[in-house]
Amino acid sequence: MAVVVLVVASGAGWESPALTLLNDHPGIVVLKRCVDVDDLLAAASAGQADVAVVGLDAPGLDLAATDHLRKHRVRPVAVVPSGAAGDAARLRAARLGVPALVAEDALADLPDAVTAVEDDPDTVAPEALVPPPGPPAPAPVVDGRLIAVWGPSGAPGRTTLAAGIAAELARRRWRTVLVDADPYGGAVAQQLGIMDEVSGLLAAARLATSGELADRFASVQRGVGDHLTVVTGLPRADRWVEIRAGAVEHVLEVAREQGHVVVDTGFSLEEDPGSDFGSRPGRNQMTLGALEVADELVVVGTADPVGLSRLARALVELRDHTAGRPVHVVVNRMRPTLGWSEKEIAGMVAGFARLGGLHFLPDDRASVDRALVAGRTLPELGDTPVGRAVAAVVDALVPAAAAVPAPGSALRPGLLRRRTAGRAHPR
Repeated sequence: MAVVVLVVASGAGWESPALTLLNDHPGIVVLKRCVDVDDLLAAASAGQADVAVVGLDAPGLDLAATDHLRKHRVRPVAVVPSGAAGDAARLRAARLGVPALVAEDALADLPDAVTAVEDDPDTVAPEALVPPPGPPAPAPVVDGRLIAVWGPSGAPGRTTLAAGIAAELARRRWRTVLVDADPYGGAVAQQLGIMDEVSGLLAAARLATSGELADRFASVQRGVGDHLTVVTGLPRADRWVEIRAGAVEHVLEVAREQGHVVVDTGFSLEEDPGSDFGSRPGRNQMTLGALEVADELVVVGTADPVGLSRLARALVELRDHTAGRPVHVVVNRMRPTLGWSEKEIAGMVAGFARLGGLHFLPDDRASVDRALVAGRTLPELGDTPVGRAVAAVVDALVPAAAAVPAPGSALRPGLLRRRTAGRAHPR
């Protein structure tokens, strides 16, 4: 039975001789020469191909793309540069999960690689196969926690809470990364007074696609003090299409290797059924992916009747997506004029979720407004009612962080004007 092959070379010089070799082989049928990776993934979805011959430098070829191929039972075989360039290709192929590699100067072995059974040690001739990677370097010993802050529609205070948690961790001298992963347009940069010409999230997603994120992660962060950095979000809501599936999860995993991570997410958990038919992920995949890899889930809602109703429905929806994982619920803007007590709200919330903790933030509008107008974090304001409440949330989320910090603050007043070009601190 013939092996059906898709080819995407993006105009590389090896494409023409490779097509000739494949077409001349009696056991191979070239189904399509794809113009780009999106075309390749769409063709793979049809379920007619067995192997995809790809160039590792094809734009858009990333881990999500290779996962899509394997999902549709299409085995990737990569053509890589010869000589010294093969070392970089080997590392990139390992990140993308492509074990079968053929060097450009050994294209004669390509038909054998295409027809070989996967996991066969003879998939590629020894002179054509780029050497396998050696043992991985030990990861830095950082017990970082990934905290995802989520909540329903209606501006319950997701961004304010996420920034507050991250800043409180940093105030206690814990290395912290705040990631804005809201697919409907980021607000962290504006809230913290960061004038960033380039979106940190978009830049990180591109580096993730090229396999360079781990090495260049510092370049996509902006410093907001000695221990806090920010990966700014999407500059416009329509830019979500530039974030490929799996990119946000990869960004968060790389960030967690450096310390604690707090991610501000979107409000919607609706899945896009059309994402299974092509390479473009659903809009809310950024939020769903962040919730999936998070160590701690924080759900925030407001204490008014509309906010509590939305919170209850949101907890039920979240439970369906997280298999009943415990969550920390934060009820924001709690005030006595509403007429009900914390105990009454606790009774309501307990019926909709498995609680890891329940916390209340006071309606301290004066402090929140002061921080917002000045582009500061809540801990930078000093001792405030809402600041103390956020600190209590941090105590519950990261018990190890409850230790008394060393004298001095990790967030210094007057830093706002220096945030425009701040790079990540190498700590």
